[in-house]
Order: sequence, then C-alpha cells, then structure tokens
Amino acid sequence: MVNTQNFNKTKANPILERTVKISRVAKVIKGGRTLRFTATVVVGNGNGELGIGNGKAANVPDAVKKAVSQAKKNMIIIPLINGTLPYEIRAKFCGSVVLLKPAPEGTGIKAGGTLRAISEVLGIKNITTKVWRSTNPSNVVKAAFKGLNSMVDIKNELELRTTTINNNIHSTKEPVSDE
Repeated sequence: MVNTQNFNKTKANPILERTVKISRVAKVIKGGRTLRFTATVVVGNGNGELGIGNGKAANVPDAVKKAVSQAKKNMIIIPLINGTLPYEIRAKFCGSVVLLKPAPEGTGIKAGGTLRAISEVLGIKNITTKVWRSTNPSNVVKAAFKGLNSMVDIKNELELRTTTINNNIHSTKEPVSDE
C-alpha cells in the first residue's frame, strides 16, 4: 500500500539536489592518516529556489547528507522570467569570476558542469554562462550564489522607486506659507 500523504507532499514540492564536488581530505596524526570526505551540494525546487551547502564526514554518503541539510537551511528565492534570468549578473568570490547571462528561448543551458548543476536545480531553461580565473567548483558555486543573492525583483524595485518619486514630488508641491 502506498502512503498517499507522503507521496503527495513530495510530489507538490520536490527538492532537486546535485553534488558538485567531492574531495578526500587526509589529516596526518600520530597514529597515521585519518581520511575524511567533503561534499559541495546545490539544491533547488526547479522553480526559482536555490541553496548551497558543504558537508564533511568520515564517508561520502554522510558528507552529502550533511551538505544537503545545510543547503536546505539557506535557500534563497530568485526571480525568473520565462525560464531565464531577468538581467545579466557578474559576481566574484575569491579567485572565481562568474558571468550569468539571460538567453532567448530555445538556447538551452550553455554552461560548464558547476554552473549547469546550479541552472538545473534552479529551473533555468535558457542561459549562457562564463567562468574566468579560478574554476575551483567550490568558489564557482559561491560566486554564483553571491551573484544570484544580489538580484532584485524588477517589479518590486520599480514599485519602490515610483512610490519614492511620487512621495518626493507631492512633498515639494505643498504651498509654503509666508508668515
């Protein structure tokens, strides 16, 4: 028998996860080497939400599990328009510089492995990307996350600016009394 309550819950809000990087880290101690693994993971719902996380554990599945739980805790919402970004983004983190550029319908995802994973979990259908300088996956993910986090919703920003302009215009039109 299928538990419909859990099935419907996961069907309504599926979380996509992509493992970007897994590294083996060796720590040398008195008795020898202790091996641990680090994982960098991106998660999203395919509809404009994105989170990144890093996990470290004695084995790979535990490291990925920790990274996914951290990524779910720091998810952000990105405004998408017709399956692409509303405007071009350029961001820098450590040695990586990332360019995320909206593309017309039918272009697809033109990106390397790291930025492709971000685009897929975010739900972007058409995008062109470029990475300059360092291509370290951890830094590329953090640079893209920094750039996407700095995005503003165009409609909200326009409303905010028009209300500010209208308030300033109305406040200057008030008659000044000569007393």
